[in-house]
Amino acid sequence: MSDNEPTAPEPARDDVEALNDHLARRYPIDDYYERSILPIRWIEGRRLAVIRTFVDEREGMRIAEVGSGGGHVLRMFRRSKLTAIDVSDVFLDTARKNLRGYDVAFIKGEIDKLVPLPTGFDRVICTEVLEHTLDPRAILAAIVRMLAPGGRAVITVPNDPLILRLKTIVRLTPVGWAMRERVNWGGDHLHLHQWTPSRFRELLAEHFHVLTYRAAPSAALPIRACFLCAPKR
Repeated sequence: MSDNEPTAPEPARDDVEALNDHLARRYPIDDYYERSILPIRWIEGRRLAVIRTFVDEREGMRIAEVGSGGGHVLRMFRRSKLTAIDVSDVFLDTARKNLRGYDVAFIKGEIDKLVPLPTGFDRVICTEVLEHTLDPRAILAAIVRMLAPGGRAVITVPNDPLILRLKTIVRLTPVGWAMRERVNWGGDHLHLHQWTPSRFRELLAEHFHVLTYRAAPSAALPIRACFLCAPKR
C-alpha cells in the first residue's frame, strides 16, 4: 500500500479478528518478507533460521503454527504434516497460496477458544503473535495442551522497547524521512503488549521450561527474542 492511499480506521483493540485482518491488509505479509528494506529482511531471515534450528525437523513430524500469518514459517518444513491456525481470513488466504502442495490443514480461530483444541503435535510454533493477543497467558496454556508428550514449543516475540528506541532514532535521520510510513512496517504500533526478553521469559516460566534462548539477528542486537520450550505438566 502506498503512503498516499487512504487507510481504513483501526478496529477496536478487543476485536482480535478485525484487528488482524486490518494488519494483514495494511501491511501485506508477502511484501514484508520479500520486498521490505534489506535490514528488515536480514533480521527476519535470522529469526527464521533460529526457528528452523529449534524445530529440528524430522520426517513425518506434526507441526502446528499458532498465528500462521501467510505461511512463510511453515513452508520451511516440507517433510512434516502441518497445521496452520490463524484468526484472520486474509492471512489464511495468503497461507493457502504459499503452502500449495504441502501436507497442511487450515484452522481459523483463537486457540484458547477452539473446541475441540487440536492436540498431539511434536512442535508448536508461535512467532511474533502473542503481542497481538488479548490474553497471552491463555494462549500459552493452550499451547501446552496442544503438545504431544515430548513435544516442544518454539516461541518468539519482538523486543518492542528496543525496536521503538531504534525507530525513534531512525525517524530523526534522512533515512527515516525518506522511509516515512515504511518505518512503521510490521504494525508495531498495533501491539497490545510489549516485553523485553527478560520480562517475557518470566511470563513463559508460568507454563514452560526454557530450554534454549537466542536473539535475532544477534545477541548484540536482540530485536527478536526466540525461545525453545518444554511444557510444564
